[in-house]
Amino acid sequence: MTATVVARAPGRVNLIGEHTDYTGGLVMPIAIDRWTEVRGQRVDVPTIDLRSAEEPEPLHLVLPVVAPATIEPAWGRYVGGVAAEGGAAVHGFQGSVSTTVPVGGGLSSSAALEVAVALALGLGEGRSAVELAQLCQRAERLASGVPCGVMDQLASTSGVEGHALLIDCHDLTVEPVLLPDGIEVVVRFVQHRTLVGSAYADRVAQCAAAEVAIGPLRLATSAEAASIADVVVRRRAQHVVSENERVRAFASALRSDDRAVLGAAMAASHVSMRDLFEITTPVMDSAVAELQATPGVIGARMTGGGFGGCVIALCEPGATVDGWRVRPVGPASVVLEG
Repeated sequence: MTATVVARAPGRVNLIGEHTDYTGGLVMPIAIDRWTEVRGQRVDVPTIDLRSAEEPEPLHLVLPVVAPATIEPAWGRYVGGVAAEGGAAVHGFQGSVSTTVPVGGGLSSSAALEVAVALALGLGEGRSAVELAQLCQRAERLASGVPCGVMDQLASTSGVEGHALLIDCHDLTVEPVLLPDGIEVVVRFVQHRTLVGSAYADRVAQCAAAEVAIGPLRLATSAEAASIADVVVRRRAQHVVSENERVRAFASALRSDDRAVLGAAMAASHVSMRDLFEITTPVMDSAVAELQATPGVIGARMTGGGFGGCVIALCEPGATVDGWRVRPVGPASVVLEG
């Protein structure tokens, strides 16, 4: 009897560090206890057949996959991107997909799907967590056309129970930082969004223009960012440079359980995303302001790529805050049953 493959990959929420990953900067996500699971059998035929518990249309792919961005149904493009990146190493597969990661909420549902599919297809064998994340990042770019960074996929492959992940996106090191006792992480879905077709790619291009002017933003100073002549490019650079500084301060505050600094860093991050990077919306701003004014909330900000999605709050125990209470979990995994 053929063994059943069960691959699970967690979603992620970013505590702080937005739009810094694709310039090689610092981010601080957690892998969360919301998973995408791929279950089924590897088969000796060159096809991938998957049913989704959340989507009406099944997916049928013939290997090798050549043009993942054209696949229908659209959710299958991420599967196709993984298969295309895996090339000749991809096993045929028949099975199902289910998820508890909210789609369109900025919690990396696509990355969780990519990582789970990659593991189910056997692409985790012989690859490190970083290499698997990089494969899935390339798959995302193929599938969506969005020039995303590697944070989402690396958080999913590198999660540590009870810890946030301080990730340097230049050298791809991951440093676990213990989340202090008595801090709850609450995520609230506010506004549906998709990065496909959004201004995300414009922000990537503007950051690239800033680097032409002053060099790598991960190494730039605030004075150098302020010297950029183009006002829009200057604002984008100022956000990235200051956000990297906030990630450092936030990580230090987590280690010392300095909740005042945590809250201040989150508030400043949201203001920077609103005023300098211009990726929030009025609805998201209102949700953050409401949370920041709620007793027991340590800090709050928008989380994710922007233009909608979720807000995140760090809370004292018992704070009356609506949303998903999530906890940091370990990395994606694959097991054989039967």
